Amino acid sequence: MIDILIVEDNKEIGTLLCDFLKEDGYTVFLAVSGEEALEYVNKHTIRLVVLDIMLPGIDGFTVCRKIREENNTPIIIVSAKVEKEDKMNGLVLGADDYIEKPYDIDILLAKIRGIFKRRYESDMMVDGNLKIDKIRRIACFKDSELTLTSKEFELLLLLVENKGKALKKDWIFNKVWGFDSFSEQQTLTVHIQWLRQKIEEDPKNPLRIKTVWGVGYRFE
Repeated sequence: MIDILIVEDNKEIGTLLCDFLKEDGYTVFLAVSGEEALEYVNKHTIRLVVLDIMLPGIDGFTVCRKIREENNTPIIIVSAKVEKEDKMNGLVLGADDYIEKPYDIDILLAKIRGIFKRRYESDMMVDGNLKIDKIRRIACFKDSELTLTSKEFELLLLLVENKGKALKKDWIFNKVWGFDSFSEQQTLTVHIQWLRQKIEEDPKNPLRIKTVWGVGYRFE
C-alpha cells in the first residue's frame, strides 16, 4: 500500500515533490506517464493521487476519469493549464482539488494533510514503521503489507490500541477469541510469536510486543 501516487512527466519536479512528501512521512511512487500511473493503480492500493494533466500519451484528464470509474481515491490535479474550462473539466471528472502550476509546496502539503485527516485519520493507525488500516483490515510494516490471519490482525490491532498498557492474557484471549471459544490460551502465545516474527527486528528479543511476566503482554 502506497500513500501517494505522483503522476508527473517532469522527473526533476516529480522527484523533488516525492522528497518533500517523504520528509512529511508519506510513502510515495512516481509515475512519469498516464499509462504507468493506470498500470500502478490497477496493481496497488493508493490513498491519494497527485496528477499532472499534460502527460505523454494518455493525458491527466483521461487518467482521472479512469481512476474515478474504478474507485473513490482522492485526486489532486496540479497543472499549468489554468483556463476555467480546464479546471471545470478536472472537477467534473472527479478530482477533489485543482491547483495551478507553479504551486506553493506548503499549500499543496496542507491540502494533502487535510485530505488524509478527513478521509483516513479515524481509520488509520500509525506507530513508527507500523501502519494499520482498520477499514481494509490491512497492516503494513516498513511499507510492506503483512500477511496476517484474521486473528493475527485483531490481536495486533488490540495491542496497538492499548499501547503502553500491561494487558492480562485472559483479557486479550477473551477479546480476540471470545469467551465461548474452544481454543486454548496457548493459542494466544503462538499468535504472539507469529506477530513477533513479522514486526520485530529480533523476534527472540522483542522491543515492540513485550512479555509482562505474571500478567500478559504490553505493546511498546
